[in-house]
Order: sequence, then structure tokens, then C-alpha cells
Amino acid sequence: MQLGPTIPILRIFDEAKAREFYVGFLAFKIDWEARLEPGSPLYAQISRGSAVLHLSEHHGDASPGANVRIPVDDLDALHAELTAKKYKYNRPGIQTMPWGTREMTANDPFFNRIVFVETKA
Repeated sequence: MQLGPTIPILRIFDEAKAREFYVGFLAFKIDWEARLEPGSPLYAQISRGSAVLHLSEHHGDASPGANVRIPVDDLDALHAELTAKKYKYNRPGIQTMPWGTREMTANDPFFNRIVFVETKA
């Protein structure tokens, strides 16, 4: 038996703000979107490389304030990419943590934290 990758579900409250942050700022792409009927809450999958997230407007799917860690092999390059966008709501910096990892946290408009963790030695 083999388990597959974990796919976190993040609660969102505003589709336009979610697109601005995840697609416009973090450069994820929308893989698919689902609604039970027109005008109902959005459920979507987004990805960037092998990082996959689900975004949901459904009140029972998740709670705001989640913390997701995404490995990245070149944190400096990702930081430069995000900084160059001059996104007015978030300008994440790189921190070296007491346990030795380098991390960059981007906070979405719904109080979720996306933490990019450098994986190279």
C-alpha cells in the first residue's frame, strides 16, 4: 500500500481576492473549479509545480487560519519573484529559523499562512 500526497483545503471568502493572491501574486494556476449550481460556493484546485492546494468557499470544508508548508529548492529566487510584483497587501521576507531552516511566509487575505521552506542543503 502506498499513500498519495497530502492536498490541504484552505477556506476562502472572496473568489476575486483568492485569484488575486494565489494566481496573480503566488503564480499558482487554476487546475479546475467546481460549483454545485450557478451562484453556489466555489471549490477549486490550484497548483504550482508539484504543490497542490484546494480552495473552498464552503463553510464546512475548512477553517481560516491554516498553516501550510511548501518545500522550495530556491527560496531566494521565489522571494525575488514575489518582491518584484510589488503586491501591495503582502511583501514576505526570508527568515532563518532557530532550527536552521530558511522560510518565507505569505499570508493570504483569509488568514491562512503559506510557508515556503527551503529544501536545498
